[in-house]
Amino acid sequence: MIWEALGAVIVGFVIALAATRWLSGRFASRTLTLATGPVAALFGALLTQSILGPGHPVQVLVAALAMGAALLSVLIRPPRNRLRRSAAPLKGHRTA
Repeated sequence: MIWEALGAVIVGFVIALAATRWLSGRFASRTLTLATGPVAALFGALLTQSILGPGHPVQVLVAALAMGAALLSVLIRPPRNRLRRSAAPLKGHRTA
């Protein structure tokens, strides 16, 4: 189980590094991203280990990969061009 946990942390760190490299402008904090990946992967591995029991190392690492990717996707911000608001003021609101 220790090797599976260590493997899950490594998988999570690799996912986080890849995410910060490919989508560097979409994450608010690089430190938060690099911390979330391994923690999420470890949580996914431990959850899968407790559900499946011992003797399923491949499934545990796949679940760690999936959980790490899922929680890292929560940290992604939308692109800047989608954050623009319309220039028309809302009805009933005063403009400055």
